[in-house]
Amino acid sequence: MLNDQRTTTLAIFCKVVDNFGDIGICWRLARQLHREHAIAVTLWVDDLASFRRIWPSVATDAAMQVVDGVRVMHWPDQDGTFEPDDLADIVIEFFGVDIPPAYIAAMAQCEPRPVWINYEGLTAEEWVEGCHTLPSMHPRLKLTKHFFFPGFTPKTGGLLRERGLLDARDRFQADPAARAAFLAGVGVTADEMAARVVSLFCYPHAPIAELFASWRGGATPVTCLVPQGVARAQVSAFLGADPVPGAAAKHGSLTVRVIPFLSQDDYDRLLWSCDVNFVRGEDSWVRAQWAGRPFIWHIYPQDENLHHVKLRAFLQKYAENLDSLIEFSLRWNGVEANAPADWPALWMSLQAQSPTIAARNIEWQTRMLANGDLVSNLLDFARSLR
Repeated sequence: MLNDQRTTTLAIFCKVVDNFGDIGICWRLARQLHREHAIAVTLWVDDLASFRRIWPSVATDAAMQVVDGVRVMHWPDQDGTFEPDDLADIVIEFFGVDIPPAYIAAMAQCEPRPVWINYEGLTAEEWVEGCHTLPSMHPRLKLTKHFFFPGFTPKTGGLLRERGLLDARDRFQADPAARAAFLAGVGVTADEMAARVVSLFCYPHAPIAELFASWRGGATPVTCLVPQGVARAQVSAFLGADPVPGAAAKHGSLTVRVIPFLSQDDYDRLLWSCDVNFVRGEDSWVRAQWAGRPFIWHIYPQDENLHHVKLRAFLQKYAENLDSLIEFSLRWNGVEANAPADWPALWMSLQAQSPTIAARNIEWQTRMLANGDLVSNLLDFARSLR
């Protein structure tokens, strides 16, 4: 177990809450573990339909299937019987999901015990450093679970990043023909490519209509690319039509175009192709950071506005002295809503500070690279527990 004598096995348990963010992270994690570290990965997931949206080769009616070398198990409930020989060497519960009780009971019968990790959500809050890798004893069984936090400092698990990701990005962004071919492939015209190109991936409660109005009345042409299903009501209102892939409309300086919902690899290319990216949740947020373009993060809402604390914590680390980015981000997330936002002024200020934001992106990526990649850090930690 966790040595060179045989293939290490690993199980990930994922319940889809945020439509695509949860499965998006788990699928990236599973693929990288298999491809770069030759781990035999089993991904347990409850929502195969959401999975298929980001990886079209997934079959939504299969109890078990192999996708890109990863065994995918449909996980509809907490039932099932498990024997010690069925279990993985490393067991990851994503965001603290409840693993089936019979699986946990079988873990307690293994010798040695599997490494049991609670993979937590990404946050820039300071308390994470003190909680990363902390143990938690099972109340009844001889099992210990450890917390593993992604993060932005050397005292956390770092960020998901595949080998060769930044080289692939740099080659793509250095090749205008590659960008043009990709955008044309999702329906973008040459005139639309020549405008300020923005990708929009956000939650429905974002102030989309107000932002559209500011772009519509602005002096600079803007092309906004919206994946199918995102902000349906607001996009439909602008289009005056059903927001299906290929639908587009131009009003004033703004063109809104609906594009297909993309696979993970193509979504990276979209981020690399755009001048500004609006992203949401966790998975697309991290990918935007590696894309090297200015981005606006729409954070997943929490009770009592706890997400505002998380947003400010990240902006304090990433956007220090970038006042336009901070103000735009706070307004986009409804943090400072005492007075109506002046979206034209906010957008103009953000664009004016773009060169400074670009320089910050380079500096930020250098700092994140120094923390190592999350998958390697996770496996090193698992080995340290044996």
